[in-house]
Amino acid sequence: MIVETQAAGQDERDVVLSARGITVAFGSNVVLDKLDLDIYRGEILGFVGASGAGKSVLMRSILRLIPRQAGEIRLLGTDYGALPDADRFELDMKLGVLFQHGALFSALTVKENIQFPMREYLDMPKALMDELARLKIELVGLAPEAADKYPSQLSGGMIKRAALARALALDPALVFLDEPTSGLDPIGAAEFDELIAKLRDTLGLTVYMVTHDLDSLFSVCDRIAVLGKKRVLVSGTIDDMLDCPEEWVQSYFRGKRARSIPRPEARKPERV
Repeated sequence: MIVETQAAGQDERDVVLSARGITVAFGSNVVLDKLDLDIYRGEILGFVGASGAGKSVLMRSILRLIPRQAGEIRLLGTDYGALPDADRFELDMKLGVLFQHGALFSALTVKENIQFPMREYLDMPKALMDELARLKIELVGLAPEAADKYPSQLSGGMIKRAALARALALDPALVFLDEPTSGLDPIGAAEFDELIAKLRDTLGLTVYMVTHDLDSLFSVCDRIAVLGKKRVLVSGTIDDMLDCPEEWVQSYFRGKRARSIPRPEARKPERV
């Protein structure tokens, strides 16, 4: 049974990303089959599913890092796959990506990692790139001296923040986060969630977050989409997840690790 939940009035919101009929297969192994998903402007969407279900595959397919066999991706109202290279290049600058484990270039300093998208997409003087990198480092809560450190000299939390600074290098409208709190201790994960919410509110970001972290889902996500049976099983609020009859969704949100987590009204303040 496929359950689709939509809050009242949500269909009138501005859709930043629309995926329709997405099918991705590796040989005879079909990972995603006719999947549909919408992401609305200004929201933090938590995207969850069982390990190996295809969460990262969908993200990489949206970003054209792996091919899809069918379907259409519309980003910011534009058919992403149908764009000529020059126009796609311009649209790419409106997207930021934090890959799983950070994926920083090990031979580059934090500053150079942040400047990498600037060098690829923009033509600007080194002094300006240095200043912009410094601002991004400050924006994600890293100390100024982190700029000249290499990834091997950083803690796990610092790597995540440096990777986030790189994702924000071109002032994107839509940011993709792949397991952003994975590997962090509970305090570090909570601080990172708070940072994401603050940046969303300050910069007007839309956030697509692939995560397994129940605390993130309950505390920072406005809406959740669950991947199962090769498509989106259900999308909606935490309350929608708790009320969903799907067995996997119930096990995930009402299982042993979730039983002590209250409903969102007891945890998450209303946005103003």
